[in-house]
Amino acid sequence: MIEPRPHHDGSPLHVSNDAPTLGDVVTVRLRVPAGYGPLRAVRTRSNPDHEPEWTDAERIGSVDVWEWWQAPITVRNPRHGYRFVLVHDDGTVEWLNQSGLHRGETLDAEDFALVANPAPPAWLNDAVMYQVFPDRFARSAEADGHPTPEWAIPATWGDPVDPVMPGRSQQFYGGDLPGIIERLDHLVDLGVNLLYLTPVFPAASNHRYDASSFDSVDPLLGGDEAYVRLIEEAHARGIRVIGDLTSNHSGDRHEWFQQALGNPGADTEEFYYFTDEGNTTYESWLGTPTLPKFDWASQRLRQRFVSDDDSIVAKWLKPPYSIDGWRIDVANMTGRLGAVDVNAEVRQLLRETMLRINPEAILLGESTNDAASDLQGDGWHGAMTYPSFTRPLWGWLSEPTGEPYLTGEGDERTEPWFFGQPIGGIPRYTAQDFADAVVRFTASIPWRVRLGNMQPLDTHDTGRFATNAAAGTIPVAVGLSMTLPGLPVVFAGDEFGLVGADGEASRTPIPWGSEADVDVAARLALYRDLIGLRRAHPVLGTGGLRWLHVDDDTVVFVRESAQECILVLATRGGADAALPAGALPRASDAEALFGDATLAVATDGAVALAADGPAFAVWVLPGVEAPSGF
Repeated sequence: MIEPRPHHDGSPLHVSNDAPTLGDVVTVRLRVPAGYGPLRAVRTRSNPDHEPEWTDAERIGSVDVWEWWQAPITVRNPRHGYRFVLVHDDGTVEWLNQSGLHRGETLDAEDFALVANPAPPAWLNDAVMYQVFPDRFARSAEADGHPTPEWAIPATWGDPVDPVMPGRSQQFYGGDLPGIIERLDHLVDLGVNLLYLTPVFPAASNHRYDASSFDSVDPLLGGDEAYVRLIEEAHARGIRVIGDLTSNHSGDRHEWFQQALGNPGADTEEFYYFTDEGNTTYESWLGTPTLPKFDWASQRLRQRFVSDDDSIVAKWLKPPYSIDGWRIDVANMTGRLGAVDVNAEVRQLLRETMLRINPEAILLGESTNDAASDLQGDGWHGAMTYPSFTRPLWGWLSEPTGEPYLTGEGDERTEPWFFGQPIGGIPRYTAQDFADAVVRFTASIPWRVRLGNMQPLDTHDTGRFATNAAAGTIPVAVGLSMTLPGLPVVFAGDEFGLVGADGEASRTPIPWGSEADVDVAARLALYRDLIGLRRAHPVLGTGGLRWLHVDDDTVVFVRESAQECILVLATRGGADAALPAGALPRASDAEALFGDATLAVATDGAVALAADGPAFAVWVLPGVEAPSGF
């Protein structure tokens, strides 16, 4: 049980303007449970220019079980952090920041934060992303007319994925863009409205992260014309499309690299880190020679790749392509090598170009571990990052099968893959561990940026969650991805129940034609229902978050706005949760939306929640009432 406690988050209930400019005065509000304290004073503490600044809050009234306080904050830095200090009559002092309520002083990194850089487009908060790996999604009849490239190992659509090198990167199924066009109505049926394609540039692999050019679409996918047609067809259905771009490296067949390889003094020599006088050795991504690393100290690279009006980044944002944004691969390593770190310069340059070309485009960066230092609002609108949701979710809801699988080197393993971490397989977490990880890895990220963080169960770089999911936990996992703050992501094939032991084995061709199978139909229905829930309730995109109950088996939280609240229960082993009076005002008005669980309200307002596990359940409640004048 979590007793009602003071609460603030970055949602519109508590922040008057989440898109301020420098010098703006923003009003921030704190909710305090009635009878808490008593409090002698409430203040905010900011740290502009690394010098503390204080403002006094005033008590503005009581509504339901909450007393409301508000204070003005002048935004003085692009990331303006602030926290609340609560002074009790008995001399007790408490500090409230994004990691919770504390008796001692807290870290600046975990402060609430206002971001004075331009806000992401509003549509991002309504998006449910669908990720497609083009070679494995759908193959049109047009693909039969494409020659098999010299690097490829041909496979028919029903062949199993070859997990061992060279098949791991060269097995070629021939999925193409016209095939995706033919299946766009599947996306409409699911309810997703944002399509993310892994790279579409020509390359010498099935994943295409080793681009030989960024200026054209791979003819094997249908070429530029097919890309234009796909985007137009998607837009006509209300689906936006973003591309995938490698800012850390190119392929070794790229024209820029080939021009400089073995050719000292070449025009593009400065684009890469050549390490000998003859330009024959060079830095590459994790030592992979086919992925030579870009040197972002080069101003001409910056111009040709990002900043010029005819740059790579700009070209695809403009007509006739008009993509709706970029996911940037290996964003965490971009511009970083040993003592060199110009990552901030590159991400800011990307953002500036996109704002100039299309301010309605989104910019997401891949950062597979703790991404907080790069996610302060100056570049990425959000990130593909795993420790704040995906990894702790696996730890809580997995039950490893011990099924053997092959590594890329052909070694057989039974220890389940866990994001490349050599820790003995999937760790065993409780629901409490899961909630703690979510809080810990988001505490240093401004709320506005957190809402743009991708929230996948799995991706093309991971095993599929379903491979080791404990019985009955798929609805729990999918439901949490749709209801916690962040950008929900469906990796194509999850809705068909596909499995895969690791990142390459998960890139399975979609089994079109199986939709009527009993198990597949049930999984498709689950995804439609939960995506529909997300899309039907805007509070799940922008509303606040309060944790109400956490124990070893169960989490209960509420997403809140002035218009409505969504109560969520997720449990693995079964739930028997008691919420004290005042924790959930107007709970007697709750209406069930999803799942099999019970909610009972006592005469004093205490709430009892129960469910047999595993279970995922959702209710809708009236919105939070607050004093006027915000």
